[in-house]
Amino acid sequence: MSAYLALVLKHERGKRGLTQDQVAEAVHVSGSLIAMFETGRRVPQPDTARRLDELLGTGDLIARMAVEARRDAQPGWFRPWAEVEREATSLRCFQATIVPGLLQTEAYARAALASGLFVPEKVEEHVAFRMERQALLDRKEPPLTTFVIDEAALHRGEPAVLKEQLLHLAEVGLRPRVLVHVVPCDAGPYLGQSGPFTLAEAAGGEHLAFLEDQLEGRVLADPKRVSTLERAWEAVRAVALPRDQSRDLILKQVNEL
Repeated sequence: MSAYLALVLKHERGKRGLTQDQVAEAVHVSGSLIAMFETGRRVPQPDTARRLDELLGTGDLIARMAVEARRDAQPGWFRPWAEVEREATSLRCFQATIVPGLLQTEAYARAALASGLFVPEKVEEHVAFRMERQALLDRKEPPLTTFVIDEAALHRGEPAVLKEQLLHLAEVGLRPRVLVHVVPCDAGPYLGQSGPFTLAEAAGGEHLAFLEDQLEGRVLADPKRVSTLERAWEAVRAVALPRDQSRDLILKQVNEL
């Protein structure tokens, strides 16, 4: 889909006699980014895609194609959970070593993905998809999202990127329906450190879970297994700091960078 989107963008720009730089200026991005859109190396973010549609008179074609391109970029094993995530009324996420994807800045996500198994072109596709996922937090009626993050994650990363990420954590954690809690280093060993997990409540009341390892992730629907993870959640939530104290700890780390 990203290759087809690239052809459409180049064709529509050419029809209107516009240069890449002219398009870039009109939609408030760089000319080099337009070039990457037209070669399929990057997919426009939602706001950029909408501006391109307005400029090129393509209705919502580019916006729709951009959404599909980002979905195509996600691993096949993640797609079922992406659907759950979009429809959930509440999400509870625990991460011990990294900031959860729904709270990552673009620079932090890029650094995290670039350190993994992806070639540069795929990194950008996955970054775009990760940013697209975060749109659920900006809805008029977003799901109630609760995050528990081990303090270790607040100390890992290149200083400038990490500082921006921590400031974003502190800011997004002020939203009424985004609760960010930190497990302090002095909490000692606790249940749940064996790996990240996310719990979701669907609109129909169904409780689901997601587990992810180095290779892939999987959705769990079995009530007994989900119940076990819900008990693990209660354990990690019990050792985490209250919301305000968690924010203070995050800002303390910002000041130390």
